[in-house]
Amino acid sequence: MKGLILSGGHGTRLRPITHTSAKQLVPVANKPILFYGIEALRDAGIFDIGIIVGDTKEEIKKACGDGSRWEVKLTYIEQLKPLGLAHAVLTAQNFLQDSDFIMYLGDNVIKGGVKDFVEEFKHQKPTAQILLVKVPNPEQFGVAELSQQKVIRLVEKPKQPKSDLALVGVYLFNSAIFKAAKSIDYSQRGELEITDALQWLIDHGFDVRSHIIKGWWKDTGKLEDMLEANRMMCDELETKILGVVDEKSKIEFKVVIEKGAEIKNSIIRGPSIIGAHTKIIDSYVGPFTAISENCEIQGSEIEHSIVLEGSRISQIRNRISDSLIGKNVEIIGNERRIKNHQFMVGDSSRIELI
Repeated sequence: MKGLILSGGHGTRLRPITHTSAKQLVPVANKPILFYGIEALRDAGIFDIGIIVGDTKEEIKKACGDGSRWEVKLTYIEQLKPLGLAHAVLTAQNFLQDSDFIMYLGDNVIKGGVKDFVEEFKHQKPTAQILLVKVPNPEQFGVAELSQQKVIRLVEKPKQPKSDLALVGVYLFNSAIFKAAKSIDYSQRGELEITDALQWLIDHGFDVRSHIIKGWWKDTGKLEDMLEANRMMCDELETKILGVVDEKSKIEFKVVIEKGAEIKNSIIRGPSIIGAHTKIIDSYVGPFTAISENCEIQGSEIEHSIVLEGSRISQIRNRISDSLIGKNVEIIGNERRIKNHQFMVGDSSRIELI
């Protein structure tokens, strides 16, 4: 079995961060989201993986390399225009050939991985199998209607959903999907929809089955989802102190402090992670915070946030929370008293509070 990870797209819901960085490389618990997908496929026994890339292909290739760090082989497949998931399948046909394969959207984070999903497909051998999750707002997703485990209908963002089972963005296929993708028309938004290809399989008597996820899943396309994913993955951390913590500082609960980091006269309350060569001085870092490498937090308080590499936060006298702060950002404050700050700041920005 081969793997296909989709890592194109523009990430418009995470702008301005994604003006200068691929959305799949934004870190969750200091690890790029895309890496979680590669690890999930590897842990399911899939070692030959194609990555669909678009405008950010060079950045993706630089970050992932040839896959050897995960003991997998990575092949990069360029999709010239983002024309839908079924179009991505056709784009990868030369790589996939006649193999069964798993297609995994690169901005997904799935706690517990996909091993059970893959094993069930290998055992039952359907034409296709889709991963589903129960959601409170199915009208915002592609929704599946089931008869036992078999999928009988798929509807994209129905106004009156007949089930609460949403497509997660992970699919298993055999080679019949190529015929389906070539047999459908472009949708009103100008894309070859994977839901239409799946429905074509259903309508033509192929066996399309479902697997309902038991763990936690998040599509990290929006700020609040990114922060929730960060919270969940931070909660998996185990305390590891590789940096320097002075005697005036307190480390509480599950905290990772990477090599070269310095903590001075500060409180770090986990679950949280402090990246390599980052300095935390006279500050408070609260739960569910991931601060990347080569950052500096001085005289400030921050919690439930993500700070990307090379950023500096200084003298913000009121707490920053629920924020995503890009690379090489400066946020500089003074003594003015404001109860709370919330930021979503793109790379190489500067904010001064006066």
